[in-house]
Amino acid sequence: MDQFCTVGNNQEIRVLPDPEFTEETLMAALFAKLHRALGAYGKGDIGVSFPEHAQTLGGVIRLHGSQAALSKLEESRWRAGLNDYSTATAIQAIPDVTGWRVVSRVQVKSSVERLVRRSLRKGWITEEQAQQRIAEGKDKRCHLPFLHLKSLSTGQRFRLFISHSELQTAPVSGSFSSYGLSDTATVPWF
Repeated sequence: MDQFCTVGNNQEIRVLPDPEFTEETLMAALFAKLHRALGAYGKGDIGVSFPEHAQTLGGVIRLHGSQAALSKLEESRWRAGLNDYSTATAIQAIPDVTGWRVVSRVQVKSSVERLVRRSLRKGWITEEQAQQRIAEGKDKRCHLPFLHLKSLSTGQRFRLFISHSELQTAPVSGSFSSYGLSDTATVPWF
């Protein structure tokens, strides 16, 4: 796993255009399946990136890992049910990289209105303070791309905000979460 950042393989999964579902909906479904598969696999040696990210995450998930790790994941048939909506490349060697990036989850505070209503209900702030905080809080929005997911444990829907760091000149090894994300480990960028 420590060698993962400098040598390795990748596989790209692209969602296909569909008249019934948006690209974002298909990406969320694909990523939810990937999250379950990575959680079951549980080794922390597969990272993800979104090479088309901009205002949205785009239509491609790129998996990064060793040949053995990616093959094991592929053997789990984790994309079952979405094969008609996506296409995957073969597992291949990483080409020349332009740098490395940390691809991480950014947790955004819950809605300002909900937090302020709770503070008001608890008596921690006055009605006037609540109105002021709501007005100030509306200007603070997260503009990172995200996926709409549903928590398997609570059933609640949430936004998973994802950040791609600036390009770095050297890789950093480490492990990845069951989302394939890390606060420190880099993935190759090409």
